[in-house]
Amino acid sequence: MKSIFTASVAALALTAGAALAEYPEKPVTFIVPWPPGDLEDVLTRMIAEDFQEEYGVAAAVVNKPGGGGGPVPGAIEVANAPADGYTIGSFVPAVALIGHEIDIPELAPEKFDPIGIFLTYPFVIAAGGNAPYSSMEELAEYARENDVVLGHFGDVLTPTQVTKALAANMDFEWASDAAFDALDCNTLASGDADVINTTLQLVLPCLDQVKVLVSITGERISKVPDTPTIGEVDPSLNISLWNGLFVGKDTPQDVRDKIAAVAEKTVMSERAQKVAEETGALVYWKNAEESAEIIAKDKETLGAISEALGQ
Repeated sequence: MKSIFTASVAALALTAGAALAEYPEKPVTFIVPWPPGDLEDVLTRMIAEDFQEEYGVAAAVVNKPGGGGGPVPGAIEVANAPADGYTIGSFVPAVALIGHEIDIPELAPEKFDPIGIFLTYPFVIAAGGNAPYSSMEELAEYARENDVVLGHFGDVLTPTQVTKALAANMDFEWASDAAFDALDCNTLASGDADVINTTLQLVLPCLDQVKVLVSITGERISKVPDTPTIGEVDPSLNISLWNGLFVGKDTPQDVRDKIAAVAEKTVMSERAQKVAEETGALVYWKNAEESAEIIAKDKETLGAISEALGQ
């Protein structure tokens, strides 16, 4: 009888210990739905490194590129994971703004809440250096009489939608468009696309051989200060591409707070700010409330984009 009692007490103690275990107590995964190497990947890896150091558990970035599906496959993986903070999404606006509206059951209704937004990409529309146009106005005039092929990261993404809406507002059409996992100097040099929608970082190695026509940012990019922003070219399409950390809506607040504490410290660190200086990106921290306000504003701008596209 005594042994049974002792065993019962031990079992209760183990159960209580498990219930009281503090987050994190096991490995944490950050899902980046793109190939390695771009800004969101670099900065999320910094966050994961600092998370591991701060809390003493393994933390890793897993890249889940989706090709023409953009960030959707990676977002689905986060949506299907338990809302416990052990699977964190590093997402662009398409996930938060329209992921739940494109007939993908795993993403509907809205599955995610922001932990914080930390990056504005230096997203640009660029052409090869030998292109017969050097501005969006010249491109529009040329494309009315000639075929121009657009390369992008996925049709559902905000920069792609903005680029297509801009063409509609400027009264020209892309002859065709296609999604790529990578859009860089080789894409233009090979002729796979005439114009690409990409981040400045991916064309920095050949910046002197490309023409940056417009930046899809809220302010001009320091690396190409003479290039107008999308809002300067068309005020109705004033939007930028950001990246942030997201978790499932049922994730406990104390878990969110621990993720946010590390992420904020990381992105405001000297090494993260050096990335911003070198690439022209904006690296900062917007908390959950501020991020929710950005998302709400962007949803309004998406309305203008949809109107331009006749959706």
